[in-house]
Amino acid sequence: MSFLDRFRHKQEDETARVARISKTGRIADGVVLDATSDSNGLITQVCYSYTIAGVQYESSQDLNREQQKHDGDYSPGTSITVRYDPKQPANSVVI
Repeated sequence: MSFLDRFRHKQEDETARVARISKTGRIADGVVLDATSDSNGLITQVCYSYTIAGVQYESSQDLNREQQKHDGDYSPGTSITVRYDPKQPANSVVI
């Protein structure tokens, strides 16, 4: 390993990113724009928007198994809670 390798930013995997933002991210209100369901009608993915400092962001997320148990909470038009990275507000997760 070279000297400069110690200072290079390492890519964060998706599981680590979600865990970090869920634990340390700031909270914002959002709204579900669209939802994707599986063949059983269970919502598996949501598209959502939220506003930080006057800027509107849109994102999507696959719901985890716990969230899928409450899929009625993720219907289009439903208000949701979002956690986001204050240094990169476009980096967010639905909680």
